[in-house]
Amino acid sequence: MKKSYIYFMANKNNTVIYIGVTSNLLERVHQHKTKIHKGFTASYNCDKLVYFEEFEEINQAIVREKQLKAGNRKKKEELIQLKNPTWEDLSEG
Repeated sequence: MKKSYIYFMANKNNTVIYIGVTSNLLERVHQHKTKIHKGFTASYNCDKLVYFEEFEEINQAIVREKQLKAGNRKKKEELIQLKNPTWEDLSEG
């Protein structure tokens, strides 16, 4: 069974947080880092993976993504702080 993920990408100064959903986290993060798609993350230089959650089914990930997008920034920052208090790029290593 293929896993699915929600993930947060941030810019260098952690002032912008992007939330996405994917079934291939490594490939999607690579796309953000190389700016293959000229969208929000490319415009705001969000190329640092700072948070992610794994799900068994894509529908679960989509529901969680919508829930997180509806929340305020403080709640997103609290999630990041719990698992990644220094806001390191989790895709490195």
